[in-house]
Amino acid sequence: MVKLESHELIEALNVKVYGCGQRILVLSHGFGGDQSMWKYILPYLVPDFSVIVFDMVFSGSVNPDYFDFDRYTDSLSAYADDLLAILHELKVDKCLYVGHSVSAMVGCLASIKNPGLFERLLLLCGSPRYLNDEPYEGGFERGDIDGIFSAMKSNYSAWVSGFVPLLIGADGPSLVKEFSSKMLNMKPEIALVVAKTIFQSDVRNMLCDVKTPCNIIQTRKDIAVPLGVPYFMQCNLGGEKNSVHILDTDGHIPQLTSPGMLAKLFRQLLAGS
Repeated sequence: MVKLESHELIEALNVKVYGCGQRILVLSHGFGGDQSMWKYILPYLVPDFSVIVFDMVFSGSVNPDYFDFDRYTDSLSAYADDLLAILHELKVDKCLYVGHSVSAMVGCLASIKNPGLFERLLLLCGSPRYLNDEPYEGGFERGDIDGIFSAMKSNYSAWVSGFVPLLIGADGPSLVKEFSSKMLNMKPEIALVVAKTIFQSDVRNMLCDVKTPCNIIQTRKDIAVPLGVPYFMQCNLGGEKNSVHILDTDGHIPQLTSPGMLAKLFRQLLAGS
């Protein structure tokens, strides 16, 4: 394991900036992916924004030696610290943020730590808790989660081949192949630790501290996030200008499966910021 200093994150996490707009937009991917998850969305955004993309430290595109098992286990806070360090190094003092899946909650945590930095959070297919907790419906029972961990540990590649089509949630074999290859680039031991941190996380109690305006974006059918979750978030976020937007498409990764539809919504929401 190689300890990264703040100034080293720019190179280590492959930070890139596209476009030259005055307003800064950050795109942060979810579990199993990397910054290329946004490649179909970028052409719609770079004419109007300076778009920052990077790879989360667990990504298969990042040197696995940079993954600190102690730092990134059991909490999402360290990922929020990485995000803030990147923006500090780039001398960003105000930005718009899009966080997909786990990065939605990472953005919320970062906005609590530095509320003045974020103009707006777009939370795409995110969840504050994946486990059911009566009356809260997170989507998974404890047995479901334990089964996922067991399958990942026993045969990671077989688990990926079965899980990715469910995540994609659409008839797109090429997209299944594309995303599967990204997940298989992750070291299995890193993937398992990250999955445990995500699926066992519970940040519901911090939603009230998020004062930044949030647009919560969800597909109509997502294996990872029940349709009630975005409305739970809307009711529990601390700010006054929070909205829910349901995309007329299925799956957990609409930036791959429905990029045009998603980009149109992004532009509408960001134009109103």
